[in-house]
Amino acid sequence: MSVNVLYKTSAKATGGRDGQAATLDGSFNVKLATPKELGGAGGAGNNPEQLFASGYAACFLGAMKFVSSQGGPKVPADTSVTSTVGIGPRSEGGFGLTVELAVSLPGLAKADAEALVEKAHQVCPYSNATRGNIDVKLTVV
Repeated sequence: MSVNVLYKTSAKATGGRDGQAATLDGSFNVKLATPKELGGAGGAGNNPEQLFASGYAACFLGAMKFVSSQGGPKVPADTSVTSTVGIGPRSEGGFGLTVELAVSLPGLAKADAEALVEKAHQVCPYSNATRGNIDVKLTVV
């Protein structure tokens, strides 16, 4: 598979799950903290799963807008995507992720909303990156 790269960004993490992460251009900087459920202290800071959930939700909404621009139904202004990311041990060893995307498309007929979500799932870069690796559950709410 080849990708015609139109944009690149770089980020650097130090200290692991209890460290810091920032983009090299300085536009984003976040303190990291391991959740209690994963053996950490919790507290102030974010974790990679929160960052992944935020990125996937935003990217998926962008994918729906792209599908809409290609002749799909119009994406309502108050559309939202809630991404829930889970992490835990895999039966095969190591750790794995799960993703649930709950998509709200107010005013759109359910069949149209479901078709839009399915088409967006085919073009979204996060969906393409996770396909076959992470269970992703799509729900129109």
